[in-house]
Amino acid sequence: MKFSANTVRTTLNFPRLLWGAALFTLPVTSFRYFPFMGEGTLVRPLALYPLAILIPLLIIQWMRGKRPSPFVSSLIPLALFTLVAIAFTSYGALISPIPLRGQIYSARAIRAIATLFIGLSFFITASWMNRSEDDLKFTIKWILFGLCLNLVWSAIQAVTFYTPFLDKVMVTHWQLAFSVRELVRTNRISGMAYEPSWLAGQIATIYMPILFSSLLMKTRFTTKPWFESALLALTTLLLLATYSRGGLLIVIAVAGLMVLLVGRDMLKQIWLWFFQGFRSNYKELFIRFALLFTLIAFIAGAFLFLGRKNYFRRLWETSADSFSEYIIDINAGARSAYATGALSAYEEHPLTGVGLGASGFYIYNNLPDWALTTVPEIAKQLDPTSKLYPNPKNMYARLLAETGLVGFVLFMVFQFSILGDILSKLRGNSLMQFLSVMALFAWLAITLYNATQDSLATPNIWLIPGIIAGMASQEHS
Repeated sequence: MKFSANTVRTTLNFPRLLWGAALFTLPVTSFRYFPFMGEGTLVRPLALYPLAILIPLLIIQWMRGKRPSPFVSSLIPLALFTLVAIAFTSYGALISPIPLRGQIYSARAIRAIATLFIGLSFFITASWMNRSEDDLKFTIKWILFGLCLNLVWSAIQAVTFYTPFLDKVMVTHWQLAFSVRELVRTNRISGMAYEPSWLAGQIATIYMPILFSSLLMKTRFTTKPWFESALLALTTLLLLATYSRGGLLIVIAVAGLMVLLVGRDMLKQIWLWFFQGFRSNYKELFIRFALLFTLIAFIAGAFLFLGRKNYFRRLWETSADSFSEYIIDINAGARSAYATGALSAYEEHPLTGVGLGASGFYIYNNLPDWALTTVPEIAKQLDPTSKLYPNPKNMYARLLAETGLVGFVLFMVFQFSILGDILSKLRGNSLMQFLSVMALFAWLAITLYNATQDSLATPNIWLIPGIIAGMASQEHS
């Protein structure tokens, strides 16, 4: 009888073990060993492996009545978006664009639909595995464990780049053991992600929302009261080491907005504490000025550190006479050109779009004139020997081009349904308020992040929305 009880307990805990494994391996975005994926498929989350076992197990438990329904309110617009995207992709086959560099419509469509279902698997699993406060605490802890793994590997990269203690060729072989990409040659830290901007995206949409909200709401998930603060400091340094302009600007903008929205009481306390020091002894006054000097030194040091890279320095050192010239000077011209070319597909088929994965067939023929002569990356792409298939590099442009206005509106309805779930938790207890602040930070960051990437398979844009959707479903059940 004892064996039977232990067996049942182990079976019920097994989904948690798999979910913890998925969260722990989340930093690995481009896992080398994925079957049936060509070299051009870069988004290969290692976390998909434990999810592939977890999802069937959850379905079996649900059918046996041992787990609540997977349904959450946000699934309605998301399901409608999915059905519309598949229907319009089927319709897109009738348009039948001319093959481009060995790529045909059916192959791109199948790949795009597969990436959509990968993203959906992260959302559904996150919402299904977070239905109680205990579930939420478990999820946050394992996300932080994954962050620690990322920090350790990033530290190894930093030692390799900036000290003579580790050989770069050797560490490159270590990285190629799990990733499809070697170390970044420009000595930018990429962690376990494919490239530095992907790591910055993880920080902005997953890790920073948790750590910043933990500090703001004074919520702790570990036994050490200083641990989350230490992780926040290290993660900030890691973000700087990526030299990702988009990631840094997103975090700065959203963090500032969150302080104004929910952190005004903390600002008031800090303000009062600082000026009370002028009425205290010299020791208290010294402590306050030392902290102020440290903050100013950190900001100045970060500015000087980032300014070492010409890629970053171009943001403020430019001789552009117009906004379009400025965009080109800061190396954002190619992204703007790709998005503009993709939107031509939307102009031709505004209601239905041209089908998932098909916007690339329209980009090269509709690039703006200025991009043909002033953007080196575009010239490289247009080389007849190139095999590269273009992407919009902007989620909103991609959805308009590939799913039309109907699909775009449904996706935005889904996004705002998540926002509604976030706001509903502001009236809860301290943990629920932390969840709401964390999710609001993530929602704002994802909204901005989607303007710089176009992959539906990226776990970043699904994980925290799934968590808040699952927790909100308990309130409505």
